[in-house]
Amino acid sequence: MAKEFFEALESRRSIYAIGKDVTVSDQKIQEIVEEAVKYTPTSFNSQTSRAVVLFGEQHDRLWDITLGELKKVAVSDEAFAGTTDKINSFKNGYGTILFFEDQDIVKNLQNQFALYADNFPIWSDQSSGMLQLVIWTALSNEGIGATLQHYNPLIDAGVQEAWNLPASWLLRAQMPFGNPLAPAGEKTFQPVEERVKVFK
Repeated sequence: MAKEFFEALESRRSIYAIGKDVTVSDQKIQEIVEEAVKYTPTSFNSQTSRAVVLFGEQHDRLWDITLGELKKVAVSDEAFAGTTDKINSFKNGYGTILFFEDQDIVKNLQNQFALYADNFPIWSDQSSGMLQLVIWTALSNEGIGATLQHYNPLIDAGVQEAWNLPASWLLRAQMPFGNPLAPAGEKTFQPVEERVKVFK
């Protein structure tokens, strides 16, 4: 079991070249996200994490919104051409998962536990990171490629308006996914002994 767990972690990579020919059902993808949201740990069992799954036209809509916002801040048409290609590579995928953290819960915990007030936003982000890894790894296990993107806060208002989401939901990341069209690039690792210290 432990070997299978670490094999899953090892196989999870950033897959940038993705397509729409996903053989896994929408229902299965929804179940993965729901199970991950339910069982990924959160500090104080706060359950701050929220997720939105976008398929089809809704997925395309997200990346149209993103491209529109990026166009507003583009420094030149030449630079924006590269940006357009990048955004279209995400749009070429099958769907996108949006990750949020509910700030109303964070603020309530800050009020309840003043001694830890500064830590609750940090713990909230840690919970979001864990959820992202769980979903990413689970998708990889199903043969689905994905990457993690961060166009927040640039697209926050547009996303909130487009899907009528609660104002307290703070966008933390976007995960476009699809069938892998090319493998991940080679990954190098720093020596583990320089990153882990053990004392007995």
